[in-house]
Amino acid sequence: MTDFSFKPDGEILKNFMKSDDFFRGLRGPVGSGKSVACCVEIFRRALAQEKGKDGIRKSRWAVIRNTNPQLRTTTIKTWIDWFPEQDFGPFAWSVPYTHRIRKGEIDLEVIFLALDRPEDVKKLLSLELTGVWVNEARELPKSIIDACTMRVGRFPSMRDGGATWYGVICDTNAPEEDHWWPVMAGDVPVPDHISRDEALMLVKPENWSFYTQPSGMKEIIKEKQLEGYEANEKAENKKNLTKDYYNNIIKGKTKGWIDVYVMNKLGSLEEGKPVYSGFKEELHIAKEPIPTAELPVYIGIDFGLTPAAVFGQRLPMGNWQIIHELVCFDMGITRFSELLRGEIAKKFKGLEMDIWGDPAGDFRSQTDERTPFQILRQNGIIAKPAPSNDVSLRIEAVETAVNRLVDGQVGFIVDSSCINLKKGFNGGYHYRRIQTTGDRFDDKPYKNRYSHVHDALQYLMMGAGEGKNLIAGKGQQRTYTAKKGWEVFGNKPKKSTWDFLRKIG
Repeated sequence: MTDFSFKPDGEILKNFMKSDDFFRGLRGPVGSGKSVACCVEIFRRALAQEKGKDGIRKSRWAVIRNTNPQLRTTTIKTWIDWFPEQDFGPFAWSVPYTHRIRKGEIDLEVIFLALDRPEDVKKLLSLELTGVWVNEARELPKSIIDACTMRVGRFPSMRDGGATWYGVICDTNAPEEDHWWPVMAGDVPVPDHISRDEALMLVKPENWSFYTQPSGMKEIIKEKQLEGYEANEKAENKKNLTKDYYNNIIKGKTKGWIDVYVMNKLGSLEEGKPVYSGFKEELHIAKEPIPTAELPVYIGIDFGLTPAAVFGQRLPMGNWQIIHELVCFDMGITRFSELLRGEIAKKFKGLEMDIWGDPAGDFRSQTDERTPFQILRQNGIIAKPAPSNDVSLRIEAVETAVNRLVDGQVGFIVDSSCINLKKGFNGGYHYRRIQTTGDRFDDKPYKNRYSHVHDALQYLMMGAGEGKNLIAGKGQQRTYTAKKGWEVFGNKPKKSTWDFLRKIG
């Protein structure tokens, strides 16, 4: 059987399948033919495998998905649609799921693995394979991809002629911006917070290639406002979709969902109601890098093991520009304070600073007699507790700025490099739904990876005075003042807490 034919509908799909690179990644919207192309690619490579001494073209592939339900209902379903049992032989529905295709000179074994079971991970690490297909790669860490690269090219054995081609193919919907995929593809820069060794692991090898398909639809923008969507004539796999496929699937969906699954934009999806309903990415995220003005820099800090700092400036007309973020994971305040000091020196040298932190940081922990504010001070950073820790006031302080207009323009803009803030604004920072039906949500934002950086933004805005009127309306609040000033690099006390960073260096 050598007459199998498939014609990919789209230039990106064609280029993906033509390539002989060791690693190939295909990113596209839902319905773009990614999974089908990978299924066909496995069989096409089986047809192209050189015959062994016995005249048989032998190959063995593993197909990877992150969970068993997704593997059975999505990945295997697509495979069986193209290679039905009645035509290509019985499918073994016991774990590990296996399809052995013996037709004519073809002997192809395809093993399907879900990596939510420890035994399946062990199975992967012991397999001798020709190739691996990773379905929906955004759901898996790069360590799994690296493990896959070590198992391919091992079947057939060299004494049987070896693999004519071997490697790893992946497909995915758009992942998050800090995922390994867009970093290696060159779509986003390497995150600042990762180590040099980690950064080296994200350098794209010469024999790796990434392919990005066109979006399923185009945005209709009028006066900088998103008005709707229309068909994209450049979309791929249209011959295999109904005319109104994308028009129908976007109905009732959030912009975040549409961005990821239809527009093929990097982003994340969170279940719940966004905290800031007035935030619009097309309005509030800067199209170009925001230059730092010769004005004071306000910094908000959230403590804990996911510490975060947000840097902003208030312009003379009262509008805000948020110019930088520092977000770390699994890190204590001592190490974070060192990183923060470095960021200040590198990016904001010579500018005045006004730094505000979580008021809870004014209390000692059970394991350290020093408070986070004291630890910051020992690294030359004077931070003051924010005027209030009332969540509703903090949110309103940010929301007031987000909804502000200055001379007919938005009064709050965020630099595109602030990836975690942006994800939070787009739904990552949200109120969690408290029942499966209806629209009931928690009254406080859900604590997750995006809540910390948004807490830091709130402390910034509260400390900078955006919450002054709100606090006045709530009656007398407890006030906090730094006990003493300090120069960042001189370790010398100063009289003014405002001037402690006036002249860095």
